[in-house]
Amino acid sequence: MTVDHGTVTDAEPNTDPRAPDPGATDPGATDLGATDLGATDLGATLRALRRAADLSQRELAERSGVPQTTVARIECGRSVGPSFRTVERLVVAVGGRVTIAPPSERHRPLPTVSEQLRDAAGRHCPAHLDAREVREPKDWPGAWWAHFPALSGYASALPAVTYRLDRAHRDRDRARARVRRECQVRRHLDPTLPATSWRFVAELPDGELIGELRAHERSDELLLGFPLPGRCHLALDGVLVAPAYRLLGIGRRLVAALTAEMARCDMPSAHAVADEAGVGLLRRCGFRVESGGAAVMRFELPVSGEPRLRW
Repeated sequence: MTVDHGTVTDAEPNTDPRAPDPGATDPGATDLGATDLGATDLGATLRALRRAADLSQRELAERSGVPQTTVARIECGRSVGPSFRTVERLVVAVGGRVTIAPPSERHRPLPTVSEQLRDAAGRHCPAHLDAREVREPKDWPGAWWAHFPALSGYASALPAVTYRLDRAHRDRDRARARVRRECQVRRHLDPTLPATSWRFVAELPDGELIGELRAHERSDELLLGFPLPGRCHLALDGVLVAPAYRLLGIGRRLVAALTAEMARCDMPSAHAVADEAGVGLLRRCGFRVESGGAAVMRFELPVSGEPRLRW
């Protein structure tokens, strides 16, 4: 045991050749911060670390050299006073680092998995599989009918909880959850565009653009030939969201930012031409279909030799 500036660490070498060296400096390692094994929920913390490393109990046991039954007892709270060496081997095996130090500002509690979720038999769900509660059909990947409005009357029994077994799907879901949590929507003012152009962007903190809405102001003066005060409207040019991040509510947030800016600028209405998916999005955001509105039409030049259609 060594003491350095109020921090007590165990500097003994790791006997497991498959586990990282606990004395090595890893910039990506997880610092557990001020840890009091008597006051900390060690089982929940270990489950959270195992989830972050995407390891099952069996895989963690193989990496750390600790029996899988011991891992299960610790996570369930049935292990009485596990040794420091056992805890260290488990934490190091998932890429963490055990530090015993006075409390400080930089130490933040490690996020833990919800302990309330149970399967139909009342058992804990595997911590590394990101279990989540099923409240409606859209929460369950097996509910293939949930995204088809025409099948709204179809019903099937839903499980209490669900999770992904495939690692690629879990990584994708975690990336989408991060985007949903960190995405920011703002109006982008571009000095190179006309003042009548409206642009809203959805981006991540690092500046990555994942969504965009464009619109422009339209005055009835262009159609009638004479000005009418207060008859300026918005024409919605389009709402685009990166395919990997659709169905996260980003499009609705962009439209909500547009309507909030319309209220601030006293803009009375906005018009849009949309396809089937776009119609559903805009209707959920408060747009309505105009029965006497303009028709969407298309013209294609005939191909030489192709018979002409007769109606």
